[in-house]
Amino acid sequence: MIAELSLFDIIANATYFALAGVALWGLYCIVVVWNRVGQKRFKTEEEQDVFLDDLDQMLAASDFDGVLEYCQGDTRAVPQMVEMSVNHRQLGYKLARKTMLDRYQRDVMSDLEYRLSWISTVIKSAPMIGLFGTVFGMMGAFAKLSAPGEEVDPAALAGNIQLALITTASGLAIAIPLMLVVANLNIRIAKMEDLVGSGVGRYLDSFKAALTRAGGR
Repeated sequence: MIAELSLFDIIANATYFALAGVALWGLYCIVVVWNRVGQKRFKTEEEQDVFLDDLDQMLAASDFDGVLEYCQGDTRAVPQMVEMSVNHRQLGYKLARKTMLDRYQRDVMSDLEYRLSWISTVIKSAPMIGLFGTVFGMMGAFAKLSAPGEEVDPAALAGNIQLALITTASGLAIAIPLMLVVANLNIRIAKMEDLVGSGVGRYLDSFKAALTRAGGR
């Protein structure tokens, strides 16, 4: 009986630790994605327009060195893409543009998709861990009820049922808020993509014209 109770306690605690672990990992990924999006976009469209206006003036004068100096050290997506394209301007407009967009996809979007996939995994796994606790708790409860020649201890029986209910509730309490947060993150990412897309489109027009004036292709 003592060994059975010890096994029950070990599995119950392991279930609680597993739920806590996936919850913390999901929260960590959410914080990373939220901060990453904030770091990669301009706060407002007006702020981005001011940045692009300055670029237009430098590109109109074919001041590529000035553009590089202006973008150096800026961790936002548009300045990084501008710096990448200018550094590869000798390849011509098409290849420089392709290099720039590939870098954005690899360094920004792929990282966000990776973190979001982990959050999705947490959303799916938390209720499953809770279900495991539910099944284990009910198995323990029925084992006590079906034990021949033993008087059922209501406190022990209640402990099994409590495990079943707590783990189920905990799994849902983790998954449901994360689903709402992910929906918010997807909206935030979509807004970032729209802002970055409009900024890059405007920059590429100026960049192409500057390369044409400089004799690029």
